[in-house]
Amino acid sequence: MMRNVVRALFSVALLACTLTACNDSDLPPATKYATLKGMVIDSATSKPIAGATVIVDTVLTATTDQNGAFSFDKIPSGIVDYIVKASGYADVNASGNAEPGKPFVLNVSMQPPASP
Repeated sequence: MMRNVVRALFSVALLACTLTACNDSDLPPATKYATLKGMVIDSATSKPIAGATVIVDTVLTATTDQNGAFSFDKIPSGIVDYIVKASGYADVNASGNAEPGKPFVLNVSMQPPASP
């Protein structure tokens, strides 16, 4: 009986040491990220564009809701390249600067494609 108690205490102590050794130092600090949110609207009518695709740094994507709104909880800070695509509109391809730890607001006004 005493042997089982000692084993259990040893196991708990070993688990505590193992968990203490685990840390998240390999993860970048939160200050290396920003949040991004915005709206996509029609340039002529100022009405929201639902279903537009927002692509950030070629890997992060979001789709606008019925109010034309979109958001990303976590994007790398610094220069942010983005493309906004919507059916019936010319693509918007641009860059912005997201400051670490601060919200980055991106409101995009889209135009119909130019006629040939």
